[in-house]
Amino acid sequence: MELIPPSPPPATAWPRPSRREVILWGLALGLLIFWWLHTPDGLTGKAEAIGYAVCHRIEERSFSVAGWQFPLCARCTGMFLGALLGLIFQVVRPNRLGGLPPRRVLLVLGLLAVAFGVDGVNSFSRLLPFTPHLYEPNNILRLLTGTGMGLGIAAVFMPALQQTLWPDWLPESFFRQWRTLGALALLAALLDALVLTGWPAFTLPLAFLSALSVLGLLTLVYAVILIMIFRRDNTFQTLGQVRPFLVGAFCVALTQIGLFDFFRFLLTHTWGGFVL
Repeated sequence: MELIPPSPPPATAWPRPSRREVILWGLALGLLIFWWLHTPDGLTGKAEAIGYAVCHRIEERSFSVAGWQFPLCARCTGMFLGALLGLIFQVVRPNRLGGLPPRRVLLVLGLLAVAFGVDGVNSFSRLLPFTPHLYEPNNILRLLTGTGMGLGIAAVFMPALQQTLWPDWLPESFFRQWRTLGALALLAALLDALVLTGWPAFTLPLAFLSALSVLGLLTLVYAVILIMIFRRDNTFQTLGQVRPFLVGAFCVALTQIGLFDFFRFLLTHTWGGFVL
């Protein structure tokens, strides 16, 4: 009688945390508490502290809602909200598509990146006296070009994330059809329209979401880096197995934000944005 070896047990979707992971959770909580106690009060203050670490937060180049300035400038608001929208758009359907967008889509995304750069340089030129500029910059253009850049970041980063995590990732692209990119563009236009309404019911949640997007995207980027450093790429079967790296990446991301906050405050002695 031939003995059939037992099949390996299925991978647990959310495995119990190991001792090292528990330590990471403790470290993450400690960092969060320390950062929370040393940043401006209230949820608005915490959102501003996140934006303070990555954005100039110039008042004239930022949107406001109910008298409160967004935690990010108009361009960064568009970029981080666009990146978040692009990532969510690609994960609503369960898949492990790791192929880069086709060339025609990369061309469109490249043009959006060029528009982002041109508008940024043109906007920066207004800060310098006697410097020519192509057109008068405004926050609407900053928001639109920032959103386009964010969509491009998401379209390229998500395949990199899939290729890093899964051994069975598929070489197909999520954007292999024009209608997919078109649907994402329509959602991005709707998102920007909600920001531009100025209605607190829409803009206030989006303002907070833009700040949270900074922390979330940094965490994902550092998770990829940590996975590659520890040579664990293409070894995961479930998202639960990625959890320790996400917690570690959160620690790194929050440390970066905290250090940037500290050194900027050390130089400027204010939590406000730069003044034109």
